[in-house]
Amino acid sequence: QLLLYKRQVHIFVNMIRALLLTLLLAVSAMGFAPSPVSRVAAPSATELGVSIKIDVGEGEPIESALRRFKREVNKSGHLMELRHRRYFENSQEKKKRKVKEGRMRKRLERMQRRRMNNRT
Repeated sequence: QLLLYKRQVHIFVNMIRALLLTLLLAVSAMGFAPSPVSRVAAPSATELGVSIKIDVGEGEPIESALRRFKREVNKSGHLMELRHRRYFENSQEKKKRKVKEGRMRKRLERMQRRRMNNRT
């Protein structure tokens, strides 16, 4: 079971490496592409304005940079937004989901407060 987990982690790390390499190549290729003529438009309803950047230090292992990148992506909430936009969600379903998420958030905050109060 541990061997299976290590293999899954290894596969995941390789996929993230490939993704970062692809992003790096795309960004470097964009540097040589002609710039659009003053296109300053807001993202459409189907686009997410993703702008997550991390600075990789000199000699920093790729694993730590990937960890920081994953943390930033999770904090930004883009993946959750994409997951919700996977299927159409009408306004009533969206409200229900928001209420449910709010309840869960409040519950987690209460649990954290209790833990902090019990520590001191």
